[in-house]
Amino acid sequence: MIGAKARVRLMRVGIRTLFGLPRGMKRLLAGRPVQHDGQTLDQDLQLLGRVSEVLSGSGSDALDAAAVAEQRRQADIAAEAVADPGLDDVVTTDWEVPGADGPLLARLYVPPSEPESRALLVYFHGGGFVVGSLASTDPLCRLLAAQSGVRVLSVDYRLAPEHPYPAAVDDALAAYRWARSTARSLGAEPELIAVGGDSAGANLALVVAHQQEEGAVPAFVLALYPVTDAERTGGSREAFGSGFGLTAEQLAELERLYLPDGVPDGDVRGAILRADDLSAMPPTYIATAGFDPLRDEGEELVERLRAAGVPVVARRFTGLVHGYASFTAISAAARDATLDAASALRSTMALIETRRSAARRASRRRWAPLRRSAGSQPRGA
Repeated sequence: MIGAKARVRLMRVGIRTLFGLPRGMKRLLAGRPVQHDGQTLDQDLQLLGRVSEVLSGSGSDALDAAAVAEQRRQADIAAEAVADPGLDDVVTTDWEVPGADGPLLARLYVPPSEPESRALLVYFHGGGFVVGSLASTDPLCRLLAAQSGVRVLSVDYRLAPEHPYPAAVDDALAAYRWARSTARSLGAEPELIAVGGDSAGANLALVVAHQQEEGAVPAFVLALYPVTDAERTGGSREAFGSGFGLTAEQLAELERLYLPDGVPDGDVRGAILRADDLSAMPPTYIATAGFDPLRDEGEELVERLRAAGVPVVARRFTGLVHGYASFTAISAAARDATLDAASALRSTMALIETRRSAARRASRRRWAPLRRSAGSQPRGA
């Protein structure tokens, strides 16, 4: 049998050969352009879909214990096989951080040139709260760190069905609190900590921000194609519920495993779109994909945040599918969209840091005359 590393190398060569073909040849392999809702599916992602269909066959969307274990294994292998080249100079260190019910694994990514910035992004991986790991999100975290110049701390929270709701939320909250309390050991400042994630991880990032008291709210939220409203049907979940990677049936199964009793009454952390008040949320970046079943709920959250007076940058990448940030080595459009997120992280955190520095300087100037006056008084006065 082929070893795991050899298998990944073969997959990587095959992927780069296939997606390095001339555009016209890829069009022949992908088929006629797919258009829906005034959008055209990115050709490389269309070809990836065709390849995935051939390799996966017509299996069931049901996830028993064996199927979950295999999906987790495949997610790690796929991430390594399609990883962007040239990011090995991002420095990584593994940490053990306190979760809600025991220690969690985490990985700190430091950009190649030691950043002057004291900002940190606490990142939660996607995978429907069932799949995903430090390994599966490693290429994305490397890219975000390298392109933003911001340190990234990836947190490996507990997964369903072994640990259903609210285990993931509780772990995310605990990890964020720990990051604030030990920020300086991570090379950061507590007031310069952002939260982010993709898909289910974006949900966790949004919930973490929403659940904080004044004074502990993250500086920024980076949310890529977030889950915001469990158990919904219709709309984009119906329009893009098959043929574009993530299916409506898979979504329903993942939600069943994560929320076996549904969204609890009075507990909107399982469906943040239903929160009554979003006005205390920090500045937020939300990206959606045109061919994503989750598109509508992400964009509805954008409107809710704007109505609440929250600064929001919203992007819809019309030709992309759910999970596009994992396909940056395959699709130029997916890479550009992911770099847009990294740019937003860089510019927003730089602006926040600059404003904080200016405020500190102004404060020192205001207090300087009083300090000089106090220092010139006779002893005992």
